[in-house]
Amino acid sequence: MKKDVAVIILNWNSAPLLRRYLPGVLQNTNPDMADVIVADNGSTDASRQVLEEEFPQVPTILLDKNYGYAEGYNKSIAQATGYKYTVLLNSDVRTPQGWLEPLYRYMDEHPQVGAVQPKVLQDRDDGRQVFDYAGAAGGYLDKHGYPYCRGRLFSTIEDDRGQYDSAQGTDVFWASGACLMVRTALYREVGGLDSAFFAHMEEIDLCWRIWRSGHRISLVTGSSIYHLGGGSLPQGNPFKTYLNFRNNLLMLYKNLPRREGRRVLLVRRLYDALAFFQSLATLHFADAKAIVKAHNDFRTMRTRYSDFPSENLLRRTAEGRRNIIVSYYLRRRSTFDRLDG
Repeated sequence: MKKDVAVIILNWNSAPLLRRYLPGVLQNTNPDMADVIVADNGSTDASRQVLEEEFPQVPTILLDKNYGYAEGYNKSIAQATGYKYTVLLNSDVRTPQGWLEPLYRYMDEHPQVGAVQPKVLQDRDDGRQVFDYAGAAGGYLDKHGYPYCRGRLFSTIEDDRGQYDSAQGTDVFWASGACLMVRTALYREVGGLDSAFFAHMEEIDLCWRIWRSGHRISLVTGSSIYHLGGGSLPQGNPFKTYLNFRNNLLMLYKNLPRREGRRVLLVRRLYDALAFFQSLATLHFADAKAIVKAHNDFRTMRTRYSDFPSENLLRRTAEGRRNIIVSYYLRRRSTFDRLDG
C-alpha cells in the first residue's frame, strides 16, 4: 500500500551526519505513514558507501552531481512519485518519537494550508530547549524583505518556554527548510524551489509563492525537531554571505509588484551598502567582496523573471509592515513578543 508521506533527506558530503542522525529518523518516523528516502546530491565523500553498507534498507535517489539544495530537491521530488505530502528534512536534524504525526494531521485537517513546519530547536548536549536560527517558531519578512522569526530576531535567540505554542496552529509567512512539509502537488504547481537560488532563501521564496497561490503556511507547535545547523555552509562563510544577499534581492524582485519592488529594492541597496562598509570596517574583506558580487549577479540574473504579482502580500499583516531594522537596532526590541510593546 502506497504511503502518504515521503520524508526526503538531501545529503551532500555528509557521511558523519548520516551515521549520527539517520538511525533516529528511521526509528522515530511512523513506517505506516511515511517512507524515509535519502537523496544524495553527487557526494564525493563516503556517503554512498555508508548508505549502501550501513543503511541498505533505505531507498535512495542518486544524483549525478551537486545541484544545490533547490534543484537537488526538485530532482528528488520528481523521482519520488505518488506521495500526497513531502517532507524536506535536513541531514543534520534529530527527530523525536512522534514528530511526524502532528504535521500530518494538521495538513489533513486544513486543506487550505500548503505547507507546515514544527518548532525548530537547537540540537544541544546540555538539555536546554533553545530555538534554532533556521526557522525557530516560524518566520516572517519585514517590509524590506528581512527575515525574522518567532523566537529569533537576527542574532538574538530565545529559549523555548512554550511562549509561542498554540493548540490551533499559527499562520506564518515562511516555514523552515530544515523541516518543511508541503503538499506534493502544490509544490509542483508553484514550480518547486527556484533552482537559480542554489541554496539559501529558497524555502522563503517557495513559501511566498505558496501564499500567492491562495494557500497558507502554518507552524504546528505539537511537533518539534532538533537541528544541528551549519552542516553545509557555516556562519561566516563568504559564499553563504553571497547567497543570502543575492537571493534576498532575487526573491524581492520576483515576488513584489514591479513599481513597489523598485522602491523596496532601492532601500535594500542602501542597507546593503551599510553592510558592505561594516564588513570593511571590521576587516571582513571576503564578506564585503561577496556583497558586491551578490549585487552584480542580481542585476544579471533578474532578467529571467517576467511574471510579477499585482499585490504585495507583505502588506496584509503587521509582521510584513514592520521595519525590523528599526525595531531591533534602534528601539531595542530583541524578542518577537516585544515588537509591539
